[in-house]
Amino acid sequence: MRPEVLERIRGMKRASQVARAGQWSAADAVDRVALDAHERHRRRIVLTAEGGTGFLLDLPQATALHDGDGLVLDGGATIAVVAKPEPLVEIAAQDAAALARLAWHLGNRHTEVQVVGGRLRMRRDRVLEDMLSGLGARLTPVEAPFEPERGAYEHEHNRDAHT
Repeated sequence: MRPEVLERIRGMKRASQVARAGQWSAADAVDRVALDAHERHRRRIVLTAEGGTGFLLDLPQATALHDGDGLVLDGGATIAVVAKPEPLVEIAAQDAAALARLAWHLGNRHTEVQVVGGRLRMRRDRVLEDMLSGLGARLTPVEAPFEPERGAYEHEHNRDAHT
């Protein structure tokens, strides 16, 4: 890393802990940082919050951050995480079996998908949208925060509970 970057990082506030949504009071946030789904899966990165607070996110491992989580700075202040709206497409089908078939085709292409009630959401992709339309899907463009399903091995859980 370049010396000027190292010097900048040394003087920054550091967030090394995540307070999960509902486990802290968002009213106590000193600032907020809006991130899309890709940006919310991080371990280490320099960020600048909306109010100008610069800080180093420095977590022990890559972590999926969610809307409403808090990034706890050294000293105890907290930066709120906000899920930034993204261009998505909402996918509906005539029935549950047809929706399951559409989900299978998306999974077969390793496409990130969010389940929203009886519909699916994915990032806009013309090729996949054409395929889904050809399979009978009803597609509606939306601008919304994206919380894709995490893989079965990526879910956070207490490993001790399984021993």
